[in-house]
Amino acid sequence: MKSFVIAAALSLTALSFGALPAAAHEYGFAGILSNTNSEEMPEITLSVGKPLAEGPITLKSGMMYELEIEADGTGELGLEGPGFFRAIWVNEVVINGLEIRPYGLESVEFDEAGEMEIEFLAIKPGQYHLKIPGSTGESQRVEITIQ
Repeated sequence: MKSFVIAAALSLTALSFGALPAAAHEYGFAGILSNTNSEEMPEITLSVGKPLAEGPITLKSGMMYELEIEADGTGELGLEGPGFFRAIWVNEVVINGLEIRPYGLESVEFDEAGEMEIEFLAIKPGQYHLKIPGSTGESQRVEITIQ
């Protein structure tokens, strides 16, 4: 009986201090895929001798992003970043209007000029990168931080 009274008193104390479950973000019918949970991300350009991006990119965990990759056709170029691709959940990849919903990615490649969009949810905080395979130049690599 004594333990029941103590448990009831603790429950009432917790309620009085507002120890109720935190309210979830109001995403809407689409959940985390809703427009209110998305942010812009700088474009990445694949071109021989030009930097991939303006500088480092910072993302927020739990937010949806659309990565636009544009290749100008000056060379057969790709992007690799297995660490980055394992730290995100890929919703879809759009190439020439065709939507692909893969389990995951490790790299992408352009044999000619074109555009690709990768819509993803940033998940695992950390330091990552995307780079042109086989390259060693700093401009051929973009640092990505997920906070």
